[in-house]
Amino acid sequence: MFVLSFLEGVGKYLFMLRSTISKPEKVSMYWRETVRQMYDIGVGSFGIIAIVSVFIGGVTAVQFGYKFIELAFIPMWWLGAIVRDTMILELAPTITALLLAGKIGSNIATELGTMRITEQIDAMDIMGVNTTSFLVGPKIVGGVLIVPALVMVAMLLGTYGGMIAGEMGGFYTDQEYLYGLQDDFRPLYIRVMFVKSIVFPFLITSISCYKGFYVKGGALQLGKASTEAVVISSIAVVIANFLIAFIML
Repeated sequence: MFVLSFLEGVGKYLFMLRSTISKPEKVSMYWRETVRQMYDIGVGSFGIIAIVSVFIGGVTAVQFGYKFIELAFIPMWWLGAIVRDTMILELAPTITALLLAGKIGSNIATELGTMRITEQIDAMDIMGVNTTSFLVGPKIVGGVLIVPALVMVAMLLGTYGGMIAGEMGGFYTDQEYLYGLQDDFRPLYIRVMFVKSIVFPFLITSISCYKGFYVKGGALQLGKASTEAVVISSIAVVIANFLIAFIML
């Protein structure tokens, strides 16, 4: 029974994605909606991502710094390279994606779910609007376009947070930290980060749209769909994170 329900869900999800790539009736209308989604996701999430990134970079530097003090033979400037690679490969894209899954994932599922249970989507269908393309497409495109910028900001702020925390703890000077940042830099890590920053928002927005678009029932089912959107998209992000790292590295 579970297998059949799962396969049915996957089929409806793929059908929804196929429906979103149809030619828009009016390009300018779709573009305005895409820009609105980019603004809501980017500006609306910037504050929390900035704060979390700075402190994650700081705590990474502090925890490794205390360990390096015990191992006196390890130069402290290595912390610059460690914070850099940790933020680029893992913390910046993954933490940003998980934060967005909790924030915009629930918002998208609730917005579409409310439109579904209040029959707004049915009314748009009657008027001949391709509801899947108009309601789902801009959300997915907007997320894929704006989230890489958020991940880049998270990486830069996390690296800066590591420098500030290390200086406050007396682990290294800013010159030592900058030297570590430049040591053995691999451009492949940046490519991995950008692949993650594209795949993760696609999963978050598309899964959240699916859960909201096909919700049935009332307020109770809407709340359940919103929760499932966050949980399933977070799990999808973690699995995709492993697969991307395994394939590219």
